[in-house]
Amino acid sequence: MDNVISFSRGRAPLLISMPHPGTHLTPAVEAGMVAAGWDLTDTDWHIPRLYDFAAELGASTLAAQYSRYVIDLNRPADDKPLYATATTGLYPATLFDGEPLYREGEEPSAAERARYLAEIWTPYHQTISEELARMKAEFGYALLFDAHSIRSFVPRLFDGRLPDFNLGTNAGASCDPALAEALVAVCAKAKDYSHVLNGRFKGGHITRHYGQPGEHIHAVQLELAQCTYMDEQVPFDYREDLAVPTQVVLRQLLQAMLEWGRGTYGR
Repeated sequence: MDNVISFSRGRAPLLISMPHPGTHLTPAVEAGMVAAGWDLTDTDWHIPRLYDFAAELGASTLAAQYSRYVIDLNRPADDKPLYATATTGLYPATLFDGEPLYREGEEPSAAERARYLAEIWTPYHQTISEELARMKAEFGYALLFDAHSIRSFVPRLFDGRLPDFNLGTNAGASCDPALAEALVAVCAKAKDYSHVLNGRFKGGHITRHYGQPGEHIHAVQLELAQCTYMDEQVPFDYREDLAVPTQVVLRQLLQAMLEWGRGTYGR
């Protein structure tokens, strides 16, 4: 498969992972989907654009090109459930609202899905592993920021309106507590936005698997409410008037990660 990932190597010990902004579909997925799936509603829309300042900070960036409807890069390869509440799997069968993604009997075959695992999921995760290893070898530590977004109201997944900034550290297991405190402090100062640490979204497979603070690899997930930077209805337009102030907070979060790393590790 062509154009599976978009990767840019930076100069700082920070990797921004974006597993869900992709919109490419395979022929098998596109042929079997119900009409409600064609809008790709559950996409993390415009995330690479929202983080387009990352290069100025020296961060590496990694973005998926294929839709999460093909394969979800934030799920483990064995498809073990990550949440006890409603969720979607490695090969999503439903939309976030619970409706079927495919017409009955028209899901991609097991052989097709094995190909997605080998040719989409594996390259993405291999790139994460290699980049974190490179950073750790060069700096003595590595920082991983897993960047997501979601509609602010998804009744099947959570009650009421989602907070604006949803930080996840796998209940404190994926990064040093002091790093989490530094990020929460940034959000607390952003008076126009709400936030929570380890609320509904504690971090998916990427945060949980790669965050190994004992090995000096610290991972944090941010699930951002989409109403902070875009229209949440079709055609899902990017809203510069909303995005610019949100980017200020995002930049502060990433700067806080880098400052914490330099202060803790001395480089």
